[in-house]
Amino acid sequence: MKNNHPHLQFLGDTAILDRPMVALLCSAKCPGKLILDTYDLAKQFRERGITVISGFHSPMEEECLRILLRSPHPVVWCLARGMLKRIPAKPVDCRAAVTEGRLLIVSPFKDNVRHVTAKTAVERNRIVADLAAAVVVAHAAPGSKIEALAHELLVAGKPLYTFVHSANAALLTAGAQAIA
Repeated sequence: MKNNHPHLQFLGDTAILDRPMVALLCSAKCPGKLILDTYDLAKQFRERGITVISGFHSPMEEECLRILLRSPHPVVWCLARGMLKRIPAKPVDCRAAVTEGRLLIVSPFKDNVRHVTAKTAVERNRIVADLAAAVVVAHAAPGSKIEALAHELLVAGKPLYTFVHSANAALLTAGAQAIA
C-alpha cells in the first residue's frame, strides 16, 4: 500500500491506494463553461475506470463524486476533518460504494477534528496531491489556496492539468498542461 502518511485513518478497502490515482481539485466558485467541462471529464474518468482522489468538498467536486460513484470503479475521498462516525447518506449516498469496496474514505486528522477549516482543507489537498500520480485542477480562483498549491506542485514537478479557459490562464502560464 502506497502510504507516505502513516497517520491516515481509513474506512473501506485500502488496496485502492495501490492503484494509480488522479487528484481532482476545484475552487468553490467555478465559471459555467468549466463546470460543464468538469462534468464531462468526470464522466470520462468513470468510463475509463480512472481512480480519482479528492476532498469532494467544493460544489463541483461534490458533483463529481456523484458521477464517479455511478460506476464500479474505485474512488478515494479524503476528508479535511476526523474520520466519519458513519458512512454518509447525504449529500451523496456513499453507503453502497463503501460496502462494495469501491469507495475508500481517508482522514489525516484525529477524531476530535470535527469541522472543516481553511487549514485542514489545505492540509487535506496536499495529501490528495501527494497520493496522486497526477493532479487535475478544474479551476483555481485567483489568489486561492488551490492556486497556491497548484504553483507549488508545478515547481515540484508534479504533473498538473487544467482546462484551457481564460479563468485558468495563470495556471497555464505557470506550466500546467492543457486537458485535451
